[in-house]
Amino acid sequence: MQTVIHIKADKEVKENAAKVAHELGLNLSDIINASLRNFIRTREIIFSDTPRMTPELEKLLAKVEEDIRVGRNLSPRFKSIDEAINWLKAP
Repeated sequence: MQTVIHIKADKEVKENAAKVAHELGLNLSDIINASLRNFIRTREIIFSDTPRMTPELEKLLAKVEEDIRVGRNLSPRFKSIDEAINWLKAP
């Protein structure tokens, strides 16, 4: 069963949120429902002006850090631009 929640929001906030939701192929109700489900699941609300990494980004960075640790997928240091260009052109 569905119910209606009435909230007060700044007109500009609502319009911008609806626009972003539409760009993602969603409507504003979808976004609010997802936010409420996340609140129920995590029991937390985060207010921050500091960006947080997503779990996907953390996994990607872990792979990069492992590559750096073992010296994989890294270019050498170059003494000149010509040396770098020659290295890039090498087969």
